[in-house]
Amino acid sequence: MDDCLFCKIASKEIPGEIVYEDDNVIAIKDINPQAPIHLLLIPKEHYDSVLTVPAGNEIITQIHTVANRLALKFGIVDTGFRLVNNCGEDGGQTVLHLHYHLLGGRNLGWPPG
Repeated sequence: MDDCLFCKIASKEIPGEIVYEDDNVIAIKDINPQAPIHLLLIPKEHYDSVLTVPAGNEIITQIHTVANRLALKFGIVDTGFRLVNNCGEDGGQTVLHLHYHLLGGRNLGWPPG
């Protein structure tokens, strides 16, 4: 998508601090971190939200697998972490490209925001 921030980051048209990349998923550090570890896991293919992922598509499973690897890599498996997907305006989604937030490194409390 031409005007999508995350598509531009995934295609490296604009910079992002990449911490992981494979054929389908890219992970970057959030530019406004809400925890000591705050990563964005972004599919390279554009989907507006989790609602637009076609049935049978494996991207959600792939993102969860990457999240597990990154939680291990960044040392937050033992203490715990949060994996969040915001969907729609009321759900807090500000970029209309499917992405997950991986947060950890402190007690995140509940309920969130």
